[in-house]
Amino acid sequence: MNDTSDVDSTSDVDATSDVEDASEVEGASGGQSGDCPICLCPITDAKTLSLCGHVFCQLCIDHSFSAIGQYCPICLKVYGVITGNQPSSSMQVQDSFSHLPGFENFQSYQISYHIPSGVQGKNHPNPGKSYYGTDRTAYLPKTEQGTTVLKMLQLAFSRRLIFTVGKSRTTNMENMVTWNDIHHKTSRIGGPSG
Repeated sequence: MNDTSDVDSTSDVDATSDVEDASEVEGASGGQSGDCPICLCPITDAKTLSLCGHVFCQLCIDHSFSAIGQYCPICLKVYGVITGNQPSSSMQVQDSFSHLPGFENFQSYQISYHIPSGVQGKNHPNPGKSYYGTDRTAYLPKTEQGTTVLKMLQLAFSRRLIFTVGKSRTTNMENMVTWNDIHHKTSRIGGPSG
């Protein structure tokens, strides 16, 4: 193994830097008869979302963006940078001379994640309670497509989206660091199950 690169999920990512300003409009909304799809009342101080065109009361969409997430509540179009609640952790990428099934002519990337145990924050299921950390290893072929996926994983990791704290699907235990539904190849052998 030669090259290594590290990504730290503790760096702050500005969740509002990419938010598109909604502009005032007169006219139809995502609801019926000019009603706001959130409060179901006539729209006041109308705002339209620039990417999808859905219209809401300004206060309703501002509250939705701050309380639920920066996406349209009707079509789920993302406005801004989505960040998760992944605990403080590290990601290390190493080049490996080992091959993966189906990619025998290529080297591979080995991705090592380290998430130490800690105390849950306010954005976790049980704030103030301890959670159990984990170490995980994943693999990608060192191909053009594998390199693209690696860059996407590094971005997802920096935005704290790869892991979360919750109930483990394999052990059924609570307060565990678990995958956050971004699938990884965690064994050098085997197909979809490996």
